[in-house]
Amino acid sequence: MRIFRNGSRPSVKGPANWFTGNARIDPLFDPAEPGRVSAALVTFEPGARTNWHTHPLGQHLVVLSGVGWTQCWGGPKKEIRAGDVVFCNCGQKHWHGATGSTAMSHIAIQEWMNESPVDWLEPVPDDVYGAPVAHDD
Repeated sequence: MRIFRNGSRPSVKGPANWFTGNARIDPLFDPAEPGRVSAALVTFEPGARTNWHTHPLGQHLVVLSGVGWTQCWGGPKKEIRAGDVVFCNCGQKHWHGATGSTAMSHIAIQEWMNESPVDWLEPVPDDVYGAPVAHDD
């Protein structure tokens, strides 16, 4: 058994070629052979979001605090809140981040394939980010 102590791994600023706005990534764990699962705590300041991206083997997001938005390519923008769990299917183009006025933190859990858990794509334009939220009925 290994214990990864809180604060034992440095936080990193979300790179500008992956994020719009201010995001912080706190790595939680890397894949341990023969496994291929990793996780990170990602904190988005208001207005921050990921670029469009895909995951070859899917991704789970566990929202810990705040309010955010997520959207799959061609679909409606959805609100996500603390306690929600989001699953993005394998290869599904999507983005996620904070709302314009509220920070949001989530744990991102994904599997690696071909030495990467993600394929980063283009930034989410402001008009897509600012589009109305679809409400679940």
